[in-house]
Amino acid sequence: MLKSIIKASFLCLILMAFSCQSNEPLTEVFMPKFFVDHMVFQRNQPIRIWGDGTPGKKVVGKFNNQEKETKIDREGYWMIEFDPMPASGPFELDINGKKIRDIQIGDVWVAGGQSNMEWVMSAQVEGLQEEIADSDYPLIRFFKIPHDYDAKEKNDVRGGEWRMANADNILNFSAVAWFFAKRNHLEKGVPIGIIESNWGGTPAEGWTSTGKLLDFPPYQEKAKDLIDRKDFWIQETIDNKLRELKRNDLVTAPENGEIKGVVNTNFDDSDWQTVNLPEDNPFSDIAWFRKKFTLNNIENVTLNLGDIQQMAYIYLNGGRLLLKDYGDAVKEFTLPAGMVVKGENLLAVRIVNTWNNSPVLGKSGEFFVKSNGKKISLEGEWKYNNRVEEEIPKVEWHNWLPGMMYNAMIAPIVKYPIKGVIWYQGESNAGEHQYYKKLFSTMIQDWRDAWGIGDFPFLYVQLANFMERKEVQPDSNWAFLREAQTQTLEQPNTGMAVTIDVGNADDIHPRNKKDVGNRLWQAAKKVAYGEDVIHSGPSVSKVEKQDGKVIITFDFEGEGLKLSSGNEVKGFILAGEDGQFESAEGKIIGTNQVEVFSPKVKNPSEVRYAWADNPEVNLYNSLDLPAVPFRKKVN
Repeated sequence: MLKSIIKASFLCLILMAFSCQSNEPLTEVFMPKFFVDHMVFQRNQPIRIWGDGTPGKKVVGKFNNQEKETKIDREGYWMIEFDPMPASGPFELDINGKKIRDIQIGDVWVAGGQSNMEWVMSAQVEGLQEEIADSDYPLIRFFKIPHDYDAKEKNDVRGGEWRMANADNILNFSAVAWFFAKRNHLEKGVPIGIIESNWGGTPAEGWTSTGKLLDFPPYQEKAKDLIDRKDFWIQETIDNKLRELKRNDLVTAPENGEIKGVVNTNFDDSDWQTVNLPEDNPFSDIAWFRKKFTLNNIENVTLNLGDIQQMAYIYLNGGRLLLKDYGDAVKEFTLPAGMVVKGENLLAVRIVNTWNNSPVLGKSGEFFVKSNGKKISLEGEWKYNNRVEEEIPKVEWHNWLPGMMYNAMIAPIVKYPIKGVIWYQGESNAGEHQYYKKLFSTMIQDWRDAWGIGDFPFLYVQLANFMERKEVQPDSNWAFLREAQTQTLEQPNTGMAVTIDVGNADDIHPRNKKDVGNRLWQAAKKVAYGEDVIHSGPSVSKVEKQDGKVIITFDFEGEGLKLSSGNEVKGFILAGEDGQFESAEGKIIGTNQVEVFSPKVKNPSEVRYAWADNPEVNLYNSLDLPAVPFRKKVN
């Protein structure tokens, strides 16, 4: 009897201990900022969640009737993986009682690159109103990673939230990524998640991990210094960001000058410097300018300041007229009737250029006030002062250094399974185009190695046409960079959208982003989804010489080559044995062939197509995809 009582008591103690252990409160855990409501997980891949917390504590995750458990390791790190799932949703995720709601399973793409990928819909993108009217797609979601850089790999991003597509949210979406995501969603019928990790003006080496560039001569010295002096660079990064914060506070505080009265008509600017605009451009720091002009007629008064780099607050007769932000174009606009007066008027302009601290105001021939169609030139003498406000702190472009953006904007997401990458970049590497093929290929492989999910699709945009049009320009840096991009197609599972026809001579940011996104999607259908489609414009496959003419055979012609305008193929140049290039005439002579000749080149040795910064082109396939620029020796 006593043995039975003891045995029963012992079992009770075990059960009580077990009960106490199982009811022990779960510790608070922390997850990267992209694990929030409305997120999208990649279908058919492990659903992976990770974070940090108190070492030794338990983490319990619940998702779609699955429950997984792990312990936080001694470094404070934990990870849970749920089974892969097909496209579906919505679901709720519970991690130690912390709930993340409205989760979708679909296809996740990283949208990377520089400003042409970052360019948002609201920045005067063509077709904006039509897109706003057709933007209610709650299964398309975007997460924008804020700009950041660091000398060490980070585990989390600075901020962000998942936003569902609607008329308000798409205004701040990457335009290229929006058009791509929309086609993807409509054709595949699955939720689409876009993780934006892009930054205007940035070179590819900043997006490549530092260690991958140690054996690459153009970048190895900087990469080695970043590794050898890691502690210095960690601290310098912090200091530089503090300088940037102070600069940004100054940039967006025009009241620091306003309260001194510099915008008022009765302000005494006699001790200000007199400058001639636009001749004396550029200036420095926070530049204030004042100019008086006389109006005899105050009806239909417009203002054109020609050129402003970058950000400006504009004042008229003491009142703030408008803010010209970084991405805004400078256009002629009407002055409010209540702000202009008959007789003397005062125009005051405050300009800051955070790109290179070189503010610019005015452009010859486009710098005037117009009253009832009569122009009053603003060129000539202005009053100028760049010490009205505090001097701008010097901020270095450390984010351009090898690995700096990778560490802060790519490393935190490499454990997050994705379908692939869409990429638009290269403008900032055009000056070193000779290195770009290897650099870009290294970056692609670097990302694939880091994600560890094989050779995921990597789709990218070839540089658009830009700058002054020159008929013959064999030394074009942009043409050489485009060639390096074409050569990168040697990497597996890559695709390229050609945009040689959508650019703008005067603006590095063409506003036609729809064709760019749609052409990326056409490449995705082949590369990422395995569809039997023509995914590229005509691409040269063979070049032959016949009777002093060059016969070019193309692949990807579809149902046949065609012209968008005219009767002759534009964009060809030929060189003879002397290496001197001349413009050449082209003629379609078959479904996939073009004949090229020039009366100035009797014995062609080389042919080039669309080989210039801003070539004139008109050759397409039956899917309206433009021919790929190239250069080839003639046999």
